[in-house]
Amino acid sequence: MAYLQVENISKSFFGVPVLHGVGFTLERGEILGLIGENGSGKSTSMNILGGVLQPDAGQMKIAGETYAPASSRDALERGISFIHQELNLFPNLSIEENLFIRGFPRPRPWLPVIDRKRIRRRTEQLLDMIELKVPPSTLVSRLSQGERQLVEIAKALSTDAKIIIFDEPTTSLTRREIDRLFNIIARLKAQGIGIIYISHILGDVKRLADRVAVLRDGMLIGAGPIGEFSVDRMISMMVGRSISQLFPGRRGTRTSEVVLEVKGLTQPGMIRDVSFTISRGEVLGLSGLLGAGRSETARIIFGLAPYRSGSVKVLGKTLPANHPRAAMEAGIAFLTEDRRGEGLMMNAPIYDNLALPNLDTHARPPTGWIDRTTLALRAEELSRRVQLNAVDIASVLARNLSGGNQQKVVLAKWLMRRPDVFILDEPTRGVDVGAKAEIYKIVNTLVEDGCAVLMISSETEELIGMCDRILAMSNGEVRATFEREEFDQERILEAAMQNGRREVA
Repeated sequence: MAYLQVENISKSFFGVPVLHGVGFTLERGEILGLIGENGSGKSTSMNILGGVLQPDAGQMKIAGETYAPASSRDALERGISFIHQELNLFPNLSIEENLFIRGFPRPRPWLPVIDRKRIRRRTEQLLDMIELKVPPSTLVSRLSQGERQLVEIAKALSTDAKIIIFDEPTTSLTRREIDRLFNIIARLKAQGIGIIYISHILGDVKRLADRVAVLRDGMLIGAGPIGEFSVDRMISMMVGRSISQLFPGRRGTRTSEVVLEVKGLTQPGMIRDVSFTISRGEVLGLSGLLGAGRSETARIIFGLAPYRSGSVKVLGKTLPANHPRAAMEAGIAFLTEDRRGEGLMMNAPIYDNLALPNLDTHARPPTGWIDRTTLALRAEELSRRVQLNAVDIASVLARNLSGGNQQKVVLAKWLMRRPDVFILDEPTRGVDVGAKAEIYKIVNTLVEDGCAVLMISSETEELIGMCDRILAMSNGEVRATFEREEFDQERILEAAMQNGRREVA
């Protein structure tokens, strides 16, 4: 008998079924990869397992005993811990305070004081288990994203978790932090802890999981040993169709007309002597590890960061430094890597997000009054163009959209400006494979219409599939340039991992 059994779970919201008889099992010391597109039922299934939601039908068992949690506290008491994509930590509190936030121990039950020595001793034990070499009193705000992820794991271990659910744990981590996380997960598995691993990165699922379960439209489509599931098979089961080519073909659109010229950009401590051009109808990729200077270069071009020397030109016109409005007026659009923090107003409707950067282009001279009719029509047109999945753009809030649809809103708001240069920083981070394919099609349409695209991605395969040229950056400098016929994943990674450098100054 499996340690965890989930049988025929069904759930509806307002009469609309979202789960149809979902079932799976998990053994102690096993990693189950749970995959599916956004909206496939993964989150609902895990919220039921974690006690956040109650099922309409079906049953669950742990170690042969009926398991029916009425709350997340019930789930914790039965040994189930859920590490969400958005980490549940208080940055203004210390590590030890976060670990014991659910209940601080006292020297005596009747004493109204906290047993600080006990908290410190237990926190040191937990940090040692996850190999995080920082004092328990360290504020969470001073930790990197990867270190915060480890603190979440320590919090799960503090509850004596028997099953840990990881929901997209690598979205904001560096490669080194990902490797560290995977080593910790392997140790948890060796200790007999069951792991449910949810991720859109199917290569990571192949690397980690013992078995895989595929959800689509609220139904379990298939499950079995990971060896029976190639990445192509997982994709076709997730989306309900065969995707023999994830990256869509594109007609040759690259011209000789230079749209963006970057020359000698230097900012102490960030980048040094970065130079390149992008022609009309071309996709130029920036490859490199975290800290290589890719995002810093993009932010300088768009005017979000200063630079000491060099120049940025659009269609031959030099742009002033540190001036985003001038960049926008010159025809540059910028999709930031942090769509939640910088790309969207999360608590505002889709329409407001689309309208905000386009108010000036829909203002009637000489009064400056906004032509709301044409603005609304243009917003609806772009929503359809990017295949935004939303009932009403005027009422649906950005925070209620899936990651893929949020990214489409960011794309659409900039497409409304008809840019000549589009900077895409991690355009498919945290979106499912179906949404990735749709975003790639949008990029292809952009360049076919004559736009010049600068694409930054941590996935080398993505750059190889989408770009005409790739620049490899390391330590703030461009190390190598690769034309399409020279693309080779190992050579690109090798160039991006060069450590030798001149002093950035």
